[in-house]
Amino acid sequence: MFEFKLFAKSVFGIALGGLIFATQANAEQIPGRFMPVIGRASAPIGHVEFCQNYPQQCQYGTKTPLVVRLTKERWQELLNINATINQEVRPFTDEQLFGVAEYWTYPQGAGDCEEYVLEKQRQLAKLGWPKSALLITVVKDLNNGGHAVLSVRTDQGDLILDNQVSSILPWYSTPYRYVKRQSARHAAAWSSISDKRVTTVASIPE
Repeated sequence: MFEFKLFAKSVFGIALGGLIFATQANAEQIPGRFMPVIGRASAPIGHVEFCQNYPQQCQYGTKTPLVVRLTKERWQELLNINATINQEVRPFTDEQLFGVAEYWTYPQGAGDCEEYVLEKQRQLAKLGWPKSALLITVVKDLNNGGHAVLSVRTDQGDLILDNQVSSILPWYSTPYRYVKRQSARHAAAWSSISDKRVTTVASIPE
């Protein structure tokens, strides 16, 4: 994993200060660091059912989504949560655990990519991270298969917490094609992502 100073200098080149919040609109004036969101998208069926089972987790809404200033302390929290959950949750498919193709829930020691994401989101929220900065995100992987990661909205850009990659990377440095993500304005809504980067997965057909 990156040392914090090396990460900040080589990837972003910006000195980091204390913890503050900024509006999403202000943050998105920096091109490239933030995923281009272009409008509404349908929610994955797994998330729809998750909201039915955990309605309190899907009631959050705000008119002013926040991003987090990435201090050394906040960066360490991301590293700790990502590493701990990746180590503690054993990888199993929904078919193996629940006998269905898709089922989103909090892990009980095992789960697939969505369980990792949901638990990381929950643990970071417990540490005081704003929910509008912790967004479930659907991508296509190198095999054109569906995969879920957690996008974390910081003043340095969108960072990705992933159960398949131990490092925390800027979204544009991951080997994925980004499809849609949870809305920063309402936990039950989803937004489309316009990922037009020339990447390995961008040439793979839908």
